[in-house]
Amino acid sequence: MVFEIREQTGTSTGSIARVADQFGINREAVRNWARQAEVDDSKRPGTSTTDAQRIVELKRENRELRRANEILKAAPAFFVRELCATRRDVDREVVKDHTRRAVAAA
Repeated sequence: MVFEIREQTGTSTGSIARVADQFGINREAVRNWARQAEVDDSKRPGTSTTDAQRIVELKRENRELRRANEILKAAPAFFVRELCATRRDVDREVVKDHTRRAVAAA
């Protein structure tokens, strides 16, 4: 509507105020919507709505990938600890078994 009023009157002065008053909306909100519409239509420099949404999605994906990388970096250390603990348990059992055999043979 802002752009229609601007076309009809040939001036941009008062168009935002007229639309805001007509709908009972804050003038600054209408001004921001009009600016964003101009950006989306490539009439004004800035980040378009679709680009802003894509940036948010990419940031979310980046955050998730960083988190996954941290988990994957920590995984080898976890498995090495588990493997070492398992080997120690096996080694203890072998020693106990040899000791039992030696005692039984004596």
